[in-house]
Amino acid sequence: MTQNPEIGQSIVANGINTNYHDVGTGFPVLLVHGSGPGVSAWANWRLTIPVLAQQRRVIAPDMVGFGYSERPKGVRYNLDTWVAQAVGLLDSLGIEQADLVGNSFGGGLALALAIRHPKRVRRLVLMGAAGVSFPITPGLDAVWGYQPSISNMRKLLDVFAFDRTLMSDELAELRYKASIQPGFQEAFESMFPAPRQNGVEALASREQDIRALSHETLVVHGREDQVIPLSNSLTLAQWISRSQLHVFGRCGHWTQIEHTARFAQLVGNFLTEADALAT
Repeated sequence: MTQNPEIGQSIVANGINTNYHDVGTGFPVLLVHGSGPGVSAWANWRLTIPVLAQQRRVIAPDMVGFGYSERPKGVRYNLDTWVAQAVGLLDSLGIEQADLVGNSFGGGLALALAIRHPKRVRRLVLMGAAGVSFPITPGLDAVWGYQPSISNMRKLLDVFAFDRTLMSDELAELRYKASIQPGFQEAFESMFPAPRQNGVEALASREQDIRALSHETLVVHGREDQVIPLSNSLTLAQWISRSQLHVFGRCGHWTQIEHTARFAQLVGNFLTEADALAT
């Protein structure tokens, strides 16, 4: 049987049996995925991992409630749990400090981790990130309100991408099948129930805490993003003093998929700059 590429290694992180990918050598970078239905670290980062791994150690976990990590009975799906899991993963791997790349939901998580555990983070990359308050978009409401069907998944893929030709029927079927794995949809529905504006607020950090960040930060967004508004990244770039902002035109919510090579080069250069300063 063909091995599922979404399943990597397994380790206990803050008491949660966590599925993660660990590729390459060098200064570690932790990639935190988004919150789409049926998502996993591999689904989000499969095109980015091999490029970044040419120069650094790339670690990409399935956050609890997503992918192939354990879903403990009674677990509370919130920022406290996800941040504790991410820090627990670094602890279990013996990593004192890492660069951090967060996509969408993962951007909100990465932001919170940097605020709560600033010494564990060297540089921060926020891509199409949540993490500040905004009126929920119809796109995000549709993502979090997903009910499993191939047609619904196809509609979501069209929301995610600017270039609809990248979103094939085969991909829709693949992601639909991922979303109906045992336990996947039950966990997903429990995370962001209606009214889903509450989910936006639950992922947001306080303005004063964001402004207090001293990390070099790269903020990335797709100009045509229908899920997380571009205004989020404009706000983050204004509030974080050591930040730079890169906006990709003709790009929706999946910058790392729609502009794979450009995104990987941008992030790679940003992190290599820190490598050079450390020597």
